[in-house]
Amino acid sequence: MRPLLDDEHTCHAVHRYDYRGQQRNCSTFLFCVYFRLSRDFADEGNSNNLHLNCFSKMNQQQSLFDYWTEENNELVRNCKKQEGQNAVGPHLTSGFQKLLRKIQGVPPETDHAQLELSVVYNACICLISQSQFTEAELLLKQATERILQMKGENLCQSDAPILWITAIRSVENTALHPFLLLLPCLQWAIWLATCQLKPIKDFQESSMFEALSSGVGGDCGEDAKETSTKVPLLVMDPKRFTELLQICRVIVQSAEQMNEGRSSEALPLLQAASKLPAPKTLVAYTHLLSGSCLAHMNCPQMALHCYKKALETDAQCVYALHQSTLVYCELGNTQAEIQALHIMHSTLLLPSPAEPSTAGVQLLSPSLLLGSQSLKDLLSVPSALSVLHRLALKCILSGRVSEGVKHYLDLLATLHSEDHHRVKVHSEFSTLPRLPKLYLEAAVALLMAQRPADSMALCMEVVDSTLELLPETVVIEEPEEGSEAMQKEGEDRIAALLWAAAAYLLQGQCYSQLKDWKQAVTHYTRCVNMLVKVHFKRRDAQTDVSQAGRHLSQTANLHILQRLKGLSLAGRGISFSQMDHLKEALRDLQLSLQALPEGIGAGLWCGEVLWRLDRKREAAARWEATWSLPTQSLTESFPLYAQEPSFGPLLDSTELRHRIQELGPV
Repeated sequence: MRPLLDDEHTCHAVHRYDYRGQQRNCSTFLFCVYFRLSRDFADEGNSNNLHLNCFSKMNQQQSLFDYWTEENNELVRNCKKQEGQNAVGPHLTSGFQKLLRKIQGVPPETDHAQLELSVVYNACICLISQSQFTEAELLLKQATERILQMKGENLCQSDAPILWITAIRSVENTALHPFLLLLPCLQWAIWLATCQLKPIKDFQESSMFEALSSGVGGDCGEDAKETSTKVPLLVMDPKRFTELLQICRVIVQSAEQMNEGRSSEALPLLQAASKLPAPKTLVAYTHLLSGSCLAHMNCPQMALHCYKKALETDAQCVYALHQSTLVYCELGNTQAEIQALHIMHSTLLLPSPAEPSTAGVQLLSPSLLLGSQSLKDLLSVPSALSVLHRLALKCILSGRVSEGVKHYLDLLATLHSEDHHRVKVHSEFSTLPRLPKLYLEAAVALLMAQRPADSMALCMEVVDSTLELLPETVVIEEPEEGSEAMQKEGEDRIAALLWAAAAYLLQGQCYSQLKDWKQAVTHYTRCVNMLVKVHFKRRDAQTDVSQAGRHLSQTANLHILQRLKGLSLAGRGISFSQMDHLKEALRDLQLSLQALPEGIGAGLWCGEVLWRLDRKREAAARWEATWSLPTQSLTESFPLYAQEPSFGPLLDSTELRHRIQELGPV
């Protein structure tokens, strides 16, 4: 035999009786039950003694609402079994919806309203977890209207907050009160999930907000401890549900305030929220955002303290590590930045952290409630490969050459591995340079580590991959109207030419390190010949503001080109000096100083060549002028391969000063 009224058509037949605003007639409902039972017995061939058997069966069955309560509880138990998965199965959501249609097929009564509200709550939690927000809002509205019908209230208002307030007041000081308070909480969750912050703000300012904060989670929060089948269970503890909403609300609203430049307003809210009972990941977010507020308020040390608290709360809070590296970089604390980058890279390589785990919370993922774009921007981190590149570059710039070489080689090995795309990282963006540029940076690092052969191999890879892309000539013009695709193509061609020129420059430096001066001259010459293909054409004095970004890009390319030209001419001039071709050496060194006036090496060697040519007064003047230049060190302002090398033939400044002293005054 089928269960009592376990058929949607029969339930809808009952629902078609008009009960709104009228006295409830239980005999009508019992007649429908009787009709259904009669049909069941007729199907089974038991038409004799129909009346007696029907009512006998009804007596043997548990009451209809007890049966529906047990059906709800069984669905809840199945939901609990799925905790830890990404979402509740659609079949369970459908199960709650079908059960709700059965319950709403009969007139609303006070004795059974608790069951109906419990099923509405369970169904909405499942729907929200699957981002079915429209369906959830419809259930909330229908449930509120049925409560008002039950209490005989006027339904002329359609505004949801007004309906809730009226319904909640109608059940004050009754057992239904805590259950009815769950409905606006569910709407609150929908607003958070859909980033509707204005209704949330209005909701906070209403009288209902205080009632929710203190009234939710009363008697209906003990469902997990209840074993009786007559008590409807809930898929998620209401108290923990409201706690989750509270901290998520503060996190999202604070992110929006920070985006609007109101960090000082967001800070006290975040500090208060850090004391709320919540999963450790969310508490760590409050410390993280507090640190970001303090960083915006120019309090870097206090910001670092907050980031430390975030990491103490959640050791895998990679966002706090990322923000710490930015603060250390701003403070110029390179060693601390390198340490933070190292930890950050190791953390990013770990499996993505699970969702914040606390009983019942998994059914409604906190990430679903934190969809604000402002928050996503604050919680974005570079990819693991981007961090590894940053770590390698920082090590080279700070003189930790062996570490830098190791990181560059690890980076290139990972990029060439077949499964690097499957590296599981929870990152939002990549700042990784293009592959030829990475090869050139690694080649510089290998040269600094006295490994010219390995450096030369990487340079050959760059030359081989770019030769086919090189044009006969390249004209760098100021911005003009044109398609974005054409502009991008032009920039790619310029980049390819600069990469090839840089590769020849580094090969020349490799041969210089090997003291093969003839080959060094050959490769420096190739670099110069490549660079003279580029011409800069100035269109007019005015630059369109809309094209300013492209203009800056072209200006940067021009600066890199000038530096490469100056370095290649200096390298060739020094190589000529080692072969005693002094006139050629002097020519190249002077041309180098025209292209790169701040070149230290070119200035010192120009003086040396002048001294050998017996132009000692000129040599002394050149040395003095060079020593007056500011001391240069590796910087992030230009690519590594466009900076003056710290290796190669060097001159002893002490010995040069001694020569000047021996020369005497003019």
